[in-house]
Amino acid sequence: MRYDSDLLYRPPGEWKSYLLQCTIGCSNNQCTFCGMYKSKRFRIRPVSEILEDIDMARDYYGPELRRVFLMDGDAIIMKTGELLQILRKLYESFPKLEKVTLYAGPKSTLSKTPEELKALHEAGLSRAYLGVESGSDQVLQFIHKGCSAEQMLLAGQRLVEAGIDLWVTIILGMTGANGEGGNWEEHILSTAKMINAMKPRHLSAMTFAPAKGTPLGEDVLAGRFEVCSADHVLEECRLLIEHLDVAPLHFTSNHASNYLPLKGGLPEDREQFLDMIDQALAGKIRLRKTLNRGI
Repeated sequence: MRYDSDLLYRPPGEWKSYLLQCTIGCSNNQCTFCGMYKSKRFRIRPVSEILEDIDMARDYYGPELRRVFLMDGDAIIMKTGELLQILRKLYESFPKLEKVTLYAGPKSTLSKTPEELKALHEAGLSRAYLGVESGSDQVLQFIHKGCSAEQMLLAGQRLVEAGIDLWVTIILGMTGANGEGGNWEEHILSTAKMINAMKPRHLSAMTFAPAKGTPLGEDVLAGRFEVCSADHVLEECRLLIEHLDVAPLHFTSNHASNYLPLKGGLPEDREQFLDMIDQALAGKIRLRKTLNRGI
């Protein structure tokens, strides 16, 4: 297996997966809050190299491998025919393979027809992770997400309609304590509305934490952006949970960035989540310390 660097990023749930590098970096790589791929120039690896890596993985892991994650930040941007080649090779090489997953960029997803996405799913693309961040156009523009809310919604809907298991992430506290990035209630309510229309199977709500070397991190240091308090983030989380009506929905807010870890299902755990948030706001549950990423 060959990697472009020692910095390998994958979703938390893919910790057991073989990481197969198909693209390097992120096709957008403009998000002001994200420092994951800032040192990388985006490019797509030759399919011949990727197929060779699969052979190396077969020799290393043996035939028992069950999960593969296609790196880096936007593997779905590859030509559909190339992705189909990779999927065929993976399932031929690993007879017990259960899941192949990837990060999906919204515009890259929309560059494919619904028929292409369905073909990828039928070939074994099991899950896509989509960084929605917000359902608010104002917030998406503020963080330079590179797409509109309408495009984000359509990308998610296309993935779901193709039968691909969709895991969405959003970010609490993205508007800042003083509304530098927009109105926080509009951010949360528009996000809930988008999720309800998108109907993903999984939703993870993370909390903004400034990353060193990013534009938004520099804004925090310069006093141009104030990070939201823990109580404010909890209020955002509460409002989000109140307005989500996707069922069933696997909901997590237990990332290292979150003050109060929550994990369960909606709607069945809604009241439990709200009660935990209320107890935390009342000081009856101890919160995690603020995550510091080097700022």
